[in-house]
Amino acid sequence: MKGMSIIDLIEQTKTLLSICRECFERHTEMRELDIEPDFYNDVKPYTDKVHGLLDEWTIEIGEWIKKSKPLYVHPIQIESLNDSMKQFVVQSFYQKTGKKRFVLSINSAEYTFKTILDELYKQQEGSPVE
Repeated sequence: MKGMSIIDLIEQTKTLLSICRECFERHTEMRELDIEPDFYNDVKPYTDKVHGLLDEWTIEIGEWIKKSKPLYVHPIQIESLNDSMKQFVVQSFYQKTGKKRFVLSINSAEYTFKTILDELYKQQEGSPVE
């Protein structure tokens, strides 16, 4: 792998998985408090940071998939996850975001991240420490 070790990929995947939970909690809070966020002070800085992390992870995990060929993880899933997560990270700030589709998107992302983590852990156990 050119950039990240398995350990780095695991940590970054866990970080993105925790962001899914944060998005769900933020959306719930925004609906309860009935407030609009400040786009330039709240939404944009946070989403720019997450989108950057997600794009970096997408490239690295894509390289890992090419090299490791995990059974249950495919490049199309990663592209779909990237697009979906970019949307729900922004949507999490807005109370008017429909809950059902929002929650389904998060659940799908969490499932994919957990599947990837399972495969990364298997590889970590089966190979020398990087």
